[in-house]
Amino acid sequence: MLVTKNLVPGESVYGEKRISIEGDVENTKTEYRVWNPFRSKLAAGVLGGLDNIFIHPGKKVLYLGAASGTSVSHVADIVGPEGVVYAVEFSPRSGRDLINMAKKRTNVIPIVEDARLPMRYRMLISTVDVVFADVAQPDQARIVILNAEHFLKDLGHVVISIKASCIDSTAPPDVVFAAELQKLKAARFKPLEQVTLEPYERDHAMVSVFPQHFRQLRK
Repeated sequence: MLVTKNLVPGESVYGEKRISIEGDVENTKTEYRVWNPFRSKLAAGVLGGLDNIFIHPGKKVLYLGAASGTSVSHVADIVGPEGVVYAVEFSPRSGRDLINMAKKRTNVIPIVEDARLPMRYRMLISTVDVVFADVAQPDQARIVILNAEHFLKDLGHVVISIKASCIDSTAPPDVVFAAELQKLKAARFKPLEQVTLEPYERDHAMVSVFPQHFRQLRK
């Protein structure tokens, strides 16, 4: 079971189970939220063996493809009140749910915009420690590279959920994953880890990469 410490005790986001643990001090409890891997590709990646998602307390995260905020809410739990999650979602309908979730998780900055056009929201975002992408677009690698070039700190990391059928439904998933990694390598992103998301998601992989060239570009 995977859980995150609830940033807003007493509140659930998508009907997830909550667990309270008695503290050492009388009448104190710590509440945790069960992170459902069937509802979150990031959770599926963690349970699938990804050693490091690079998301820690106090970190700033750019989350591309935030949808209604299910996974974003858990990332907000992890980074805590000292961290920030910039959550980008293109769909106005999902964006409304995302905005409503962020009313109580105030470390989430909802941005209803197109992740393919980071210039539209560059004034809303500072540099970040991690870019997480779940955009399910044929040009996902380009979208990730573009956003990383705009917002990722030196020595930052990128984690990407790749849905093979959204990129090329005619090719075997392994071939699609290899092609996407090659695009990232061509842009001088060094692959660190790769896991499949079975049994939680079919034909999905999650990869983490480290951009090797940003320091040189910014000098």
